[in-house]
Amino acid sequence: MRIHPPEDGGPGLGLCSEAEVVRLVETFYLRVRRDDLLGHFFEKRVRDWAAHHSLLVAFWSSLLRGTRRFHGAPVGCHLGMAGLTEAMFLRWLALFRQTTADCGNEAMRHEADDAALRMANHFWQRYQARQLPTVVPSPLPVS
Repeated sequence: MRIHPPEDGGPGLGLCSEAEVVRLVETFYLRVRRDDLLGHFFEKRVRDWAAHHSLLVAFWSSLLRGTRRFHGAPVGCHLGMAGLTEAMFLRWLALFRQTTADCGNEAMRHEADDAALRMANHFWQRYQARQLPTVVPSPLPVS
């Protein structure tokens, strides 16, 4: 995943506040949990939402603010999940974009949306390769 330095217009402490990251994560995952397509899938797998929320805030803070607080391998720990579909990835992206559009910080919106699309495509292609071996991995059909 590409993370460029603040002087290149990318993540850095000036892009957004920690409170904005927390609000992004809270709002987004509240939408995910209420979503007809994604909600049940997430509720079955996340046992401790408070702990998961903290991990997600650290992840997005690292990505958007360059805080380097997150340590882990998010794609690897999700690849074993059965039942993911292209429609789920597209819905995840749509909800994410809806949330960033509501955040009021255009620079953060741009950086977060770009990162989310890169992540979703990377994850979806790796997931296809692992879970759907007869399918040639393809990127998500989004613009």
